[in-house]
Parts: sequence; structure tokens; C-alpha cells
Amino acid sequence: MVRKTCKWYEACPMKTFYEQGLLNKKWVENYCFSEWQKCKRFEKEEAGLFHPDNMLPDGKIDKNLFY
Repeated sequence: MVRKTCKWYEACPMKTFYEQGLLNKKWVENYCFSEWQKCKRFEKEEAGLFHPDNMLPDGKIDKNLFY
């Protein structure tokens, strides 16, 4: 059975940014809830590699996202 939601979603800054209205719904729909295996954040988390909180699932940095 394929997991539908990324296992990192609850701890991911993308969830927080989305809930705050700072991140377009397409990001969580296209990555967090479907193709999370293609997410650059997921890849880095699994490898134990640093990635900034404002790195989008496609690997681009969004300087408008911050806590």
C-alpha cells in the first residue's frame, strides 16, 4: 500500500506556511498529499541533509517564507 501523505508532513514547515496562508495550496496537494517521493525536502530529510525551512518541495528557495 502506498502512503498518501508524506510521513514528514506534520513536522514540515510547508504545513505551517500553508496553514498560515503563506503557501499556495498546490504545493501541499502536489507534493505532501500525492507525489511526496519527488519532493526535494523529503529527499534531504531522508538523507539527513540540511535544508532551509523556506526551501520549496521543488528545491527552490522562497525568500518570502520565514517564521
